[in-house]
Amino acid sequence: MLEHGGRLRLAARHYGIPLADWLDLSTGINPHAWPVPPLAPEVWQRLPESDDGLEAAAAAYYGNAQLLPVAGSQAAIQALPTCFAPGRVLTLAPTYAEHPHAWREHHVTALPAAQIAGAVGRADTLLLVQPNNPTGERFSREQLLDWHRDLASRGGRLIVDEAFLDAEPDDSLAPLATRPGLVVLRSIGKFFGLAGARVGFVFADAELLAKLADRLGPWTVSGPARAVTAAALADRDWQTAARRRLVAASARLAASLDRHGLRGGAGTALFQWRPHADARAIHTRLAEQGILTRLFDTPSGLRFGLPGDETGWTRLTAALAQLRID
Repeated sequence: MLEHGGRLRLAARHYGIPLADWLDLSTGINPHAWPVPPLAPEVWQRLPESDDGLEAAAAAYYGNAQLLPVAGSQAAIQALPTCFAPGRVLTLAPTYAEHPHAWREHHVTALPAAQIAGAVGRADTLLLVQPNNPTGERFSREQLLDWHRDLASRGGRLIVDEAFLDAEPDDSLAPLATRPGLVVLRSIGKFFGLAGARVGFVFADAELLAKLADRLGPWTVSGPARAVTAAALADRDWQTAARRRLVAASARLAASLDRHGLRGGAGTALFQWRPHADARAIHTRLAEQGILTRLFDTPSGLRFGLPGDETGWTRLTAALAQLRID
């Protein structure tokens, strides 16, 4: 199994710190989740139905009605490679590790961002996380569409995972993903803070969506998860406030990391990435103070999520000051 952030119980056992005493910054999940209301009893008692309003709410939010709800974008990540004949897949290095892992039966090439443009012409599939996880790197919308046109003209495809793009909806390619050869993945786990609901969406041409639906089978998303997601996607006031809050918090986090010697890298509205040769030692020293970050060895770096309250911000600031990084 590949490692993910959020393994708080494992950290609590390893460092001997009670679960309740941790500040978990190891995920890119909004610490101020959409407030889930009480659910009607029937959503627990009936099988999920596709005319319950979820698809309509998703179409309005993402700007495209040609979609397939899935059990988190992870379900699509694992199933999509089986929809295509084995071929040449190009992706970023580093990126969300589940993507290249899922395509392991194909020929996968992972390159730094600066080398992607020179390799697209030799690829059948270009697979990108936009903005990238964990590094925060991104490509312009125009560049992505240029690559899509090239790939589609050769029967190839561009697959874009937009899990961290909700704070910048105008940059999304989801409204355009009715075109052959363009596939966009979205998730409610990060921006809405509803990772436990396990709900995502795939936007693609109708033929590919039908093939994917056949592989995943019926009732991929539970009734309660469908009800919660439909309501969250329709709550425009909360979304507007969340975007403002997240952008401000991410800028605050970036400034704090820079001020305490963790400079460089990039980020999104939901996390900041900082490369550092001593990332493992920094990770350990923070964990010894009950602060969990996401450690990466290749390249050596740390991803920091957002504290959820002023107590968390104060703890992080104090811990960073103790590091005394030059």
